[in-house]
Amino acid sequence: MDHVYKSVEVTGSSSESLQAAIENAISRTSKTIRNMRWFQVTDTRGYIENNKIAYWQVTLKIGFDVE
Repeated sequence: MDHVYKSVEVTGSSSESLQAAIENAISRTSKTIRNMRWFQVTDTRGYIENNKIAYWQVTLKIGFDVE
């Protein structure tokens, strides 16, 4: 079967971890995008406060089926 996908770019954040930032982005995107199939991390960065990591930001491309 041939597959056709469309992708969107989103950025998730978390004060806990990179994985939590990815999961936050996927969870929030799933509220408005159906049939998500894959993700690709395109950028990772962190925010520093008082010389410590305050939170992580992860930018993803999320692919979903074209209906």
